[in-house]
Amino acid sequence: MSRLKKLHSVIACMAALLLTMGSVAKAQGAAPTNIVLMTDFGHVDDAVAICKGVMVSIAPQARIYDLTQDVIPFNILEGARFLAGTAPYYPKGTVFVGVVDPGVGSTRKPIVALTRRGQYFVVPDNGLLTLFGGQDEVIAAREITNRDWMIGAKLSSTFHGRDIFSPVGGHLAAGEDWTQAGPAIELGSLIRLNIVRPTINEQGLKASVIDTDGPFGNLVTNVQREDFAKLGYQVGDKVPVTLDGKHYEFPFVKTFSDVALGAPLFFIDSRGRLSLALNQGSFAQKYAVKPPVEFVIAHKK
Repeated sequence: MSRLKKLHSVIACMAALLLTMGSVAKAQGAAPTNIVLMTDFGHVDDAVAICKGVMVSIAPQARIYDLTQDVIPFNILEGARFLAGTAPYYPKGTVFVGVVDPGVGSTRKPIVALTRRGQYFVVPDNGLLTLFGGQDEVIAAREITNRDWMIGAKLSSTFHGRDIFSPVGGHLAAGEDWTQAGPAIELGSLIRLNIVRPTINEQGLKASVIDTDGPFGNLVTNVQREDFAKLGYQVGDKVPVTLDGKHYEFPFVKTFSDVALGAPLFFIDSRGRLSLALNQGSFAQKYAVKPPVEFVIAHKK
């Protein structure tokens, strides 16, 4: 075979290989490949590694991202905040596995929920989806009952993160039909945490502090920038607030350094929500606030 014919043959083989690889990539790309894992397991033992091992054994192509494994133990509200805050930054088809499950082994249901954005949430039905809305609104849900989507011949009564939630996340990431997880359930039956939804009337705004911001002690509220703006306050104004039954007045500013060290402030946080903080201090600690708590702000006079 001439050198030119050999070259043509090599080029033809390479072209065929690239076409095959493109077809495989396209086929794999049709299935969800991102799994985002959130738990309150911490990092002191092997629980998180076991959950990840279960998922990649079922879906070897999956990319697993840690949302956090350090949700305050048993704190469903904090887990709900993290899920709702993280979901918008991941693409359609992402599978979220959330295990904050103080009722593990009880009658609470394990579920898969599908949102309007086209993402899947594999969670216990205990309120973890309470803060979802808009593009992240849950549009369908199924109870997980398919034993073929679980692990082992006998389920543990205390480690459903390994035995139920992780394998279901793996099956979804492998592109399997989510309706095979189990029967559909009514959306109205999903458990919701009992927190005050923001309301505005002639008296002003009534809302909730839903969490604190990591180690800093800032208060995270469920009030969006747009709702706070309806009260009429501008940057630089003093804002009266009744927080957990106590009356205060704090300045509304752009950032922490706009007030003195250790001084309190209102500001709009990086997620577009109204927040309370101290400049280089813990508001939650100084004012003894333990979420969830209610607060009220009157209209600007």
